[in-house]
Amino acid sequence: MPDAGNIVTVPPHMEHWQSLLLGLIEGITEFLPISSTGHLIVAQRLMGIGTISPADKEAADAFAICIQGGAILAVLGLYWKHVKQMLLGLIGKDPGGLKLLFNLIAGFLPAAVVGLVLHHWIEDHLFGLWPVVTSWMVGGVAILAAVWWRKKNPDTSNKRELGHLTWQLALIIGLLQCVAMWPGTSRSLMTIAGGLLVGLTVRAAVEYSFLLGVLTLTAATAKTALDKAHASGPEFAHHFGTAKLMLHQFGAANLAIGGIAAMVSAFLAVKWLVGYLQRHGLAVFGIYRVAIGGIVAALILTHTFSA
Repeated sequence: MPDAGNIVTVPPHMEHWQSLLLGLIEGITEFLPISSTGHLIVAQRLMGIGTISPADKEAADAFAICIQGGAILAVLGLYWKHVKQMLLGLIGKDPGGLKLLFNLIAGFLPAAVVGLVLHHWIEDHLFGLWPVVTSWMVGGVAILAAVWWRKKNPDTSNKRELGHLTWQLALIIGLLQCVAMWPGTSRSLMTIAGGLLVGLTVRAAVEYSFLLGVLTLTAATAKTALDKAHASGPEFAHHFGTAKLMLHQFGAANLAIGGIAAMVSAFLAVKWLVGYLQRHGLAVFGIYRVAIGGIVAALILTHTFSA
């Protein structure tokens, strides 16, 4: 047993190119319906990050969550008009902005409750390769089935713009977002699908998904940074322990590189996605999910890396 005063983690071992790559992956995949968490888990495993000890894995999981801060900043910049509208609503100068804020809170609350209750269980049981592979493939098949159904049964009912969303419909989207706590499912997929389900136009569903993501990702990042570390010594068993462990393992420079890379790549991905979905729909993401799920499953079965 190590002494109480000794740090029980391994030395920092993330190269700058690795943090840059992880940041690019986070930014590109965070708002696409293909799961950023799933991609980061696979990328970290391929690079040997988070595989040395339970403390190393806890630090790697925290790093993957905290670099989401860059993606948050990208959306805030791109959708500053809506953010400003909500701020004006708070001081009584924009009723539409206040309504949008309430709708985002309604969409956020289900995930907040479930996340607080199941956060550690999810990290202990679902942050593995087989859960991610399963979710990728099931989600991909579901997307392709939905696309096929839509072609056979054209529906022109999606006419509701963002300003027409009610808190009750936002709550339905929020309940669907809870499913995305299973890594590999994709928060963006569930919230965009939820928006379309309640009758939003494609553009409105995507915009709501992005704005709801700001709340959800900010809460997840803050909780991770404030949390106590559970897989290491008493030095980290206090508030901000997880953040301290992450910085000890990987260093502040890597966190900054990953966050900046996530911000730039998320900015570009978000600008591209809205137009793409309006022109082409979700089918390509369903194909991609099935393909990458099959590839990772093959790598596991051939013992290229362990699950």
